[in-house]
Amino acid sequence: MNSAVDRLSNRTRSLEPSGIMAIFEKAQGMGDVIRLEVGEPDFDTPEHIKAAAKKALDKGFTHYTSSAGILPLREAIAEKTKREVGVDVDPKKEVVVTDGGSCAITLAMMATLNPGSEVLISDPAWPYGPGIKMAEGMPVRYRLLEEKDFRIDLDDLKSKISDKSKMIVINSPNNPTGAVMDQGQLEALAEIVVEKDLLVLSDEVYEKLVYDTRHVSVLSLPELRDRTILVNSFSKTYAMTGWRVGYAIANQDITREMAKLNLYLNTCSTSFVQTAALEALQGPQDCVRSMVDQYKKRIDLMYGGLEKMKIPCVRPKGAFYLFPDFSQVRSSSYEMGMLLLEKAHVSTAAGIVFGQTGEGHLRFSCANSMENLRKALERIEKVLNDLRRG
Repeated sequence: MNSAVDRLSNRTRSLEPSGIMAIFEKAQGMGDVIRLEVGEPDFDTPEHIKAAAKKALDKGFTHYTSSAGILPLREAIAEKTKREVGVDVDPKKEVVVTDGGSCAITLAMMATLNPGSEVLISDPAWPYGPGIKMAEGMPVRYRLLEEKDFRIDLDDLKSKISDKSKMIVINSPNNPTGAVMDQGQLEALAEIVVEKDLLVLSDEVYEKLVYDTRHVSVLSLPELRDRTILVNSFSKTYAMTGWRVGYAIANQDITREMAKLNLYLNTCSTSFVQTAALEALQGPQDCVRSMVDQYKKRIDLMYGGLEKMKIPCVRPKGAFYLFPDFSQVRSSSYEMGMLLLEKAHVSTAAGIVFGQTGEGHLRFSCANSMENLRKALERIEKVLNDLRRG
């Protein structure tokens, strides 16, 4: 009889487990740990959004919807895109609602990739690799330049493009670096995309979390309009991580296939959650501004603390992360992360999780209270001082 492992598919066996989980699991079993490894807002979902879901439940809105999502939500997404990006989107043909941004990414990969298709992803980057592999594609890494505020190394990118290349993934604001691509960077990228006949998957889930700059959507570039799959989510902007609702905007040929896949995988996104998402887009936005203000204060606090400790760190322009370089202390980001967990009771995400270029770095999430962040800085500084004296 075959072993249990032999019964598993090569597809799932090729997927690496989450590199964040080792520190996450150990932190779970310890007391008095300040959690900086988890990438989700610490704020509660705003009341008017929760109220919309409750109202939908009370009205019995608990049944199937279209696999592309309820039309009012798709219309609101199209209106938002027109208002903020200046691009007309057909809500009936070019928008599909998904179970979070991660689902949208995986559906987009499955709808566009063939076995062996290569997808260019940045190094460092949030782990897009598993979604690519599930679609039987091959992730290929291109470098971000830390010395240039984590801009794309365009020469390195061009050198990685082959006749198998199908898509490039960009993420701005970026997880884990907090870098934000400006108009010039996007235009330079667009030249390569058009020349090499690539698709672009633009992960814009942190679009509202920007500081002293502005978010520019790749969808705003006319030459990339029909080449772009824009992915967004309600998770970060509206503190709705557990609600699992996101969306994609793309050429109707792609969204049609994504909706078809969604039908067979999920049937549809949760009906009353879609109603809550509709309220998030159409309701008051002061809650978003308030959260962004808090994140900026926290980032400024953490950045100043790291600067005081003489730990190199590029100041983030978006998202709610910092990506400091601890290589002068420990070359292994896992070792450094475990050291801070054991000695300082501060949990972080190891930079190697996000790619080889991330080695030596740690990702700090600022989705925690100012009080806890101050404590974390004090604890980290004590550990570093002890190490430097020793």
